[in-house]
Amino acid sequence: MIKDDDHLDIRMPPASTNDTSVVTQLLAHHPGQTVEERAVDLLPKIRGAYSFVWMDEHTLYAARDPQGIRPLVPGRLERGWVVASETAALDIVGASFIREIEPGELIAIDEDGLRTQRFAEAAPKHCLFEFVYLARPDTMMTGKRVHSVRVEIGRRPAKAFPADADLVIPTPESGTPSAIGYAEASGIPYGVGLVKNSYVGRTFIQPSETIRQLGIRLKLNPLRDVIEGKRLVVVDDSIVRGNTQRALVRMLREAGALEVHVRIASPPVKWPCFYGIDFATRAELVANGLTNDEICRSIDADSPGYIDLDDLIEATAVAKDDLCRACFDGVYPIELPDADRPGKHLLEMPANATALSVLNNP
Repeated sequence: MIKDDDHLDIRMPPASTNDTSVVTQLLAHHPGQTVEERAVDLLPKIRGAYSFVWMDEHTLYAARDPQGIRPLVPGRLERGWVVASETAALDIVGASFIREIEPGELIAIDEDGLRTQRFAEAAPKHCLFEFVYLARPDTMMTGKRVHSVRVEIGRRPAKAFPADADLVIPTPESGTPSAIGYAEASGIPYGVGLVKNSYVGRTFIQPSETIRQLGIRLKLNPLRDVIEGKRLVVVDDSIVRGNTQRALVRMLREAGALEVHVRIASPPVKWPCFYGIDFATRAELVANGLTNDEICRSIDADSPGYIDLDDLIEATAVAKDDLCRACFDGVYPIELPDADRPGKHLLEMPANATALSVLNNP
């Protein structure tokens, strides 16, 4: 969403509602200004989650929204610079991690090095779901390795929801660190009971139910020799629609598991995300209309267990007020312009518009 005191008339393709293309055209239109001056003028008027990287002939720029909802990091190469969304990307290309770009900060890198300026006051609201699922486990965020945070997250439900079981297994890959933590805290042996197909992507953001269900079957396959005759604790990062867990429990029972106890390394997801993640609508979220016990029956598990929201926050070592927790508690840190439109297209203009014309007095 863009707020401004003036009309901004930007010609764009009739079917385009892509926010990046809108911002690009606004940024490119800077009569009498440099690109950097235009950015400092424009960025405070944009409301939402963003991590922008752009360049002109001489300079590399990067900016993070005032809430810092998504991560953004610069790195130093032997003969240059790089900017990435996660520190793991810096490791891969051999760049040295410098620091996280601060919320509301614009950096510019040219032949003279790095310079920085603040275009808005920081109001940190780092996405809590990054710690649960979105970020790579080998990434550093807010000074901590994500893998270590997820191991600690897994220890919490082991204390709150113990189980009489023979084996702790993860839903790979995102459930693996928390399963390690659960096994360590519970004393139940850790094992690998599911093989993940590395060529299948994340299923919860796929566009249709049919594709999601097929993706789950293609993605996971049980190891019968490991799980047959066992009472299992299955640790997963989250339950969104319930599709993965429902199919997973069925597969494990078909492979001979005696009991399947599901432990989730996040609270129930009850609210959609409007900050760059293609989440389900609220009506699709299984936890929105069912209690924990009803979800357990829906996925045919023997017992359920979710980490408490405060325990999850404590495991991250980030202050509660500095985190966006909207998908868990419905408190959105950036005001939504139309609360009556619950879908992911909330912030998009009509698809048949031939121009963007915004007049909104903040």
